[in-house]
Amino acid sequence: MSRIQAMYDWADSRLDLDGASEFMGKAFPDDDSFLLGEVALFCFVVLVSTGIFLGFFYEPSTTAVEYEGSVAQYQGDQLPAAFSSVLNITYDVPFGMLIRRIHHWAAHLFVAAMALHMLRVFFTGAYRNPREPNWLVGTGLAGLSMFAAYTGYALPYDEFASTAVGIGYNVAKSVPILGDPLASIVFGGSFPTSATIPRLFFLHVLVIPVAIGGLIAVHMVILMRQKHTEAERERDVVGPMPPEGSESGRAADGGVATVDRDDDSVVVGLPAFPNQAAVSAVVFFLTMATLSLLAGFLPVHNVAAYGPNDPASTPTLIMPDWFLMWGYGFLKLTPAWMSVDVLGIHVSSEFVGGLLLPGLVFGAVALWPFVDREPEPVHFTANPLERPFPTAVGIAGVTFVMVASIAGMDVIVAEVLHTSTAALKPYLTAALVLVPAVAGAITYAVLGGFGDDESDDAAGSDGEPVDSADPDSSGGEGDDD
Repeated sequence: MSRIQAMYDWADSRLDLDGASEFMGKAFPDDDSFLLGEVALFCFVVLVSTGIFLGFFYEPSTTAVEYEGSVAQYQGDQLPAAFSSVLNITYDVPFGMLIRRIHHWAAHLFVAAMALHMLRVFFTGAYRNPREPNWLVGTGLAGLSMFAAYTGYALPYDEFASTAVGIGYNVAKSVPILGDPLASIVFGGSFPTSATIPRLFFLHVLVIPVAIGGLIAVHMVILMRQKHTEAERERDVVGPMPPEGSESGRAADGGVATVDRDDDSVVVGLPAFPNQAAVSAVVFFLTMATLSLLAGFLPVHNVAAYGPNDPASTPTLIMPDWFLMWGYGFLKLTPAWMSVDVLGIHVSSEFVGGLLLPGLVFGAVALWPFVDREPEPVHFTANPLERPFPTAVGIAGVTFVMVASIAGMDVIVAEVLHTSTAALKPYLTAALVLVPAVAGAITYAVLGGFGDDESDDAAGSDGEPVDSADPDSSGGEGDDD
């Protein structure tokens, strides 16, 4: 017996490694769009790895220190320790700028891959029974990823970061009844305070990553317990391995088997090992190559240009990252008259635009599988072109977020159109309501949502059903292909 075999037997006797053979044979659908979830997973791994590196050199403190690094304009100045440490990482630590850029772009790609993954699941109906729990987990992951990004770009404590933290603090403080304790817990007291950066650093490097990692683990466990969805098959599938436990697997000559096209008890695809493992390895290296390319050619947030936090000034242009822009747009568009008192409780416009409206969006996303529900399990994905109403709702939702994001960039839009943000605001508000509704209605009409009802009414208008398979209507003998 070889030493490797002996080591395997020792581990197998304690961990039942042979019992994992069932998982090793788990089928993964041969569809490239299913790899978006893996891209998001690999980006999270990169985020954790690069974050550990950056954490070795970052100092979460606002205490003033004398800067002695490579940036000439700050030589000898008293700077916040957090700001000084980010300058040190960027310009003095070997590979610091590259690692910081990779961390930045991994965060963007993480959110983008997750968003595209959820859009694929939505438009193909892959959230339906029995996969509602995983949809809820994915919605939670999306929310946590955005909060992680917010706490992350607050850490350099430059002018941009301090302004963003101030906006977040005011929104948190605006929560009715719980605003003061919530702001104190998240921001360490009344902003600005010396406890804010350590508190956000703690949330960014421990609390939120642990929560994201936990939800990813739950997501994977549910995925392993259930099986993947797959696209509807065009025909029966013949393969070399008979599907175990499937009534439709019919052994054929040569030891092959046939899986009926309508049999959803069997997933037709690649086994987890070695085929899918090899595909995943390729996806990982492609993800790393993409992040390295972005980090090598595209700069990230320039803290040296913004300068350290100065409570007496505000940058001329402040905008969040693209995946938070829609929430910023809600803040921009919420009118002051929406501040009201309800039963003696003050509800401010900041709360409505900053938390209530985004919360309603996330709530609608989370509850959608219980609106478009199926009484029986569904294991085949649906064609979006054959689901007029869900597809129209999805298009309307995407358009809604896009218009809100444009509203968040109202300063740039106003500059391009040579007008003021005040003059632009009524049009953006109207567009936020009308454009998604029109986009959804057009989608519904194009996909035949209105025509189906009309054709059904026409077919039943004479009181007699129309039999499309009537042999007399075509002159044939009525054989069914």
